[in-house]
Amino acid sequence: MKLDTGISDYLVAHRIPFTVFLSGRFVEDNEEAVRALSKLPFVELENHSWDHPNRMTRLSGDEVRDEILKADDEVFRVTGRRTAFFRFPAITYNDRTLDIAEELGFRVVHYRWEAGDPDPHETANRIVNETLEAVRPGDILIQHINGRGWHSAEAMPRLIAALQSAGYRFVLLRDYLTSNRIAK
Repeated sequence: MKLDTGISDYLVAHRIPFTVFLSGRFVEDNEEAVRALSKLPFVELENHSWDHPNRMTRLSGDEVRDEILKADDEVFRVTGRRTAFFRFPAITYNDRTLDIAEELGFRVVHYRWEAGDPDPHETANRIVNETLEAVRPGDILIQHINGRGWHSAEAMPRLIAALQSAGYRFVLLRDYLTSNRIAK
């Protein structure tokens, strides 16, 4: 999967802090872009498994560990940074997989709602409007930079401007999260 730079280019150009959850395969396919992002102090790169298995609950304990650790190793190989946060693909987890991630030392992070950007039928206007209607202080906004955020780059300038006008600010996860077991 190749990096769709529309979102990241906008955020970088405007120096808006953002966190990207990367699968190891994505890092492998986008080494130079990931390396460049890793050098920016307002960009955080985190773990989203090696291969993005949508049903990690069906994997053995060893397979879950491998998915998490292999992705962390790939991010480290390319950037020189270890990941601290983990997001389960498709937000599918159970107590067993959550325990494994935490035993490996990762803080599990999810989100309260999704903007719908992976749906090619979601227009930029709809992404902006749905986000502005649903967003609450402390929310984690999800936008895909893997080519599946069909209209996200188009929506980004209006969305950022509207959120900033409403008093929202953007931060890195490491600068914001409290000690809940799962951050949403």
